[in-house]
Amino acid sequence: ITTLPTNKKFFKKIEKLFAERTKMVNETNVFDWAMGEQLAYGTLLSEGKRVRLSGQDVERGTFSHRHAVLTLEDSEEEYVPLANISDQQAPFDIYNSHLSEYGVLGFEYGYAMANPNALTIWEAQFGDFFNGAQIVIDQYIASAETKWQRENGLVMLLPHGYEGQGPEHSSARIERFMELCADYNMQVVNCTTPANFFHVLRRQFKRDFRKPLVVFSPKSLLRHPACVSKLDEFTEGGFKEVIDDVNVKAADVTRVVFCSGKIYYELLEKQQADKVKHVAVVRVEQLYPTPVDQMEAITKKYKNADEIFWVQEEPENMGAWPYLFRKLYKTGLKGIDVISRKESSST
Repeated sequence: ITTLPTNKKFFKKIEKLFAERTKMVNETNVFDWAMGEQLAYGTLLSEGKRVRLSGQDVERGTFSHRHAVLTLEDSEEEYVPLANISDQQAPFDIYNSHLSEYGVLGFEYGYAMANPNALTIWEAQFGDFFNGAQIVIDQYIASAETKWQRENGLVMLLPHGYEGQGPEHSSARIERFMELCADYNMQVVNCTTPANFFHVLRRQFKRDFRKPLVVFSPKSLLRHPACVSKLDEFTEGGFKEVIDDVNVKAADVTRVVFCSGKIYYELLEKQQADKVKHVAVVRVEQLYPTPVDQMEAITKKYKNADEIFWVQEEPENMGAWPYLFRKLYKTGLKGIDVISRKESSST
């Protein structure tokens, strides 16, 4: 995933990209989101686990970060690095699909059920577009195990985040998935580090059961200089459901802020610029099953905190807040309040 065959002619942009990947491995040992994803697929393939990825622009990646299929400069020949790791690896399949979320997601759900030993992933071009497949989500992904005792390990990657692109290109509708969550029927995550994304993908094979995994994946964070992970974050530990604030001292904290996803980096930038020491910014990486015990334990750690907030970039009636408010009001976090955009009928 870092080297290109010398007997093929690639575009200069691709050669530069792979030189940067090589530098991450051999020099900096610090990896961005795209490399975290590549490492997840590459290690699974090397362990004999088939990986299948489909969606409307998955070969390149909607935001030009993946480059999983390379077209040569002097011909129409295609080269797939992840299919050329070793002679012993499992197959890697990747397909740009046609413009039907309903049809493609339904097919991939069926494929994931028929082949439980493959990591089957469907990626929306923008997370907002999943609503074209709402029937598949309601009737199968969210409820098949309850209705028919049928497990499924399908992964959905839904690019999410308010980046100024307006309605239909900003929100993967976290609130819709959260209202479907019950009986441990699926996993919903909004990761903030490449290493956590790496671990949550691999976790699909490291458990003795299968559950659908919904990932609200990033857009601007794909190239954010702070959104990187060191090598030991990949090789040690595992997926972190909650990430505490390492920049503050517990005794100084009077306000605890929980958040998820991209907004963390905006809060972090403000915290660092203003040298704020009394606010702890805590990331909830897994929205469901909600890590209530961990959130309560972190709150208790900050004994001098008299304010607890959930902060989100979505309007108040959207995002994770409506679910969390209902979930937390009977816990030790019952005093939690929200900071968000005002409620809205549109994203």
